[in-house]
Amino acid sequence: MSKVNGKEVPRGLELGLAGCHVCEKVSPVAEVHCPRCGTHLHMRKPDSITRTMALLIAAAVMYVPANLLPILTSRELGISTESTIIAGMVEFWNTGAYPIALVIFTASILIPLLKIVALLWLCAAAKGLVPHSAKLLGKVYWVTELLGRWSMVDIFVVAILVAMVQLGNYMVITPGSGALAFAGVVMLTMFAAMSFDPKLLWDQLEREEEMSTAQPLPESE
Repeated sequence: MSKVNGKEVPRGLELGLAGCHVCEKVSPVAEVHCPRCGTHLHMRKPDSITRTMALLIAAAVMYVPANLLPILTSRELGISTESTIIAGMVEFWNTGAYPIALVIFTASILIPLLKIVALLWLCAAAKGLVPHSAKLLGKVYWVTELLGRWSMVDIFVVAILVAMVQLGNYMVITPGSGALAFAGVVMLTMFAAMSFDPKLLWDQLEREEEMSTAQPLPESE
């Protein structure tokens, strides 16, 4: 039971109702498939935390080569130069282009790391391993969704440079192996966010509230 305006109301989980994760139509889970779009119905995403953790571990592994391997290679007058994300950020900073350096640091280094940490924290909260509150959980999940919108900035920049800077024998820019690794980090964190079921957070809060309000049994004399 959950409380609304001080009154206890049954939850959809208790009534056997499931919301379709495609069209969001609420239907009895016993129908197996959504009557509107035909998608398989389930109360909670199957193995949500396990799959999310597996994807996050893979993303954390890919995060290292994404920042250490060259993200692009430029060849100017026969001379090839490889640039990593960190090297490019440092170069812009040393030349006084501080806003560009900060954008690269934020979009390419900070945001992927924050997204991994935030999803790990949400998984731990869903298992009751870390202290949390409904207000804090809502903010963390909102930040995670917001960060996902800025994860592809570097990939877009590299794609634009590769498409536009093709000047024959004078200058050519090609993507490096770091770009593939960074794209892997972005895709893995996106899939991790999609596989995580936020309903598990509220289930855990409900369980904790029920445990805190449970009255202790009277001691026998």
